[in-house]
Amino acid sequence: MKTRLWLQPALIALIVVAAFTTCYIGLQRDPQPHQIPIAVTGSDLPVRIHQALGDAVEVRPAADAEAARQALEGHDVVAALSTDGSGGLRLETAGAVGNSTTSAVSSLVGAYAHGAGQQLTTVDMVPLAHFDSRGLAGFYLAFGVTLAGFVLGSNAIGLAGVLNLRHRFRLLCGASLAIGAVAAIIAGPALGAVPAPVLPLVFTLALLAAAAAFTTKLLGTYLGPVGVPVATLVLLTVGNATSGAAVGADLLPAAARAVSALLPPGAAVRAITDLSYFDGAHLAIPAITLALWAAVSGLLLALRPRLTRTRTAATAS
Repeated sequence: MKTRLWLQPALIALIVVAAFTTCYIGLQRDPQPHQIPIAVTGSDLPVRIHQALGDAVEVRPAADAEAARQALEGHDVVAALSTDGSGGLRLETAGAVGNSTTSAVSSLVGAYAHGAGQQLTTVDMVPLAHFDSRGLAGFYLAFGVTLAGFVLGSNAIGLAGVLNLRHRFRLLCGASLAIGAVAAIIAGPALGAVPAPVLPLVFTLALLAAAAAFTTKLLGTYLGPVGVPVATLVLLTVGNATSGAAVGADLLPAAARAVSALLPPGAAVRAITDLSYFDGAHLAIPAITLALWAAVSGLLLALRPRLTRTRTAATAS
């Protein structure tokens, strides 16, 4: 028994540090582009780009430069490539999707243009906010709100003997809304780093905080002492590392890409970017993802007393 008391916290700490180091450093040490969507105009240019760049990009033919630009500004693609009328190429990018992604696209198309002997002109059509020149504000905002929700949920685990379930739910919901409001006001109007409309941003961040809080409390309630470390791994480690903010989702390994948009931080980063730079063009799916995390966790927490009574009655009989 004494050996277990010594080993369990040490092993949990080692697992957390190994996972954190592996995720944050491992995912960034050799990012490779995969199916980055770009709109390409012309009759034969899309075919040539596909043949030259292969699976690194997903070529989406566009009727003309204006259609390609609309796809870019609608966040359907991350770049638009067309001829400039003088034998050269014009690459329009959206810096708002992240420096790693736009740099990868620029390098790929630049290499193609060099090999084809064509001049390449690159223009950023959707630049980042002035106070977010590195494009990391969304990542830090999502990380901070996730952390706050995690702390809220982990503290609520110990309130079972003090507050009834309804009051604990009210606490989690009310505090999540407050977390979202404080974070949105600081990142937006106060610091000017996240140019999203305040109310939709508050709503999105409140959903993120609620998803983190209810998930943390769920895991702590069902798994006991191991639950909080599991929440740390799911939300703060894997979730934030694969969010697509520090390294673009299109540059992540296959396994990381698969979970990126499904975890709360990844969904939140996509929502923040869409609200800030693309008029919320694809906000629905990230918002639904966050709401499902909070709602399903809350439902399972609400069912816990009934499950416990059923198990107790079955044991007694």
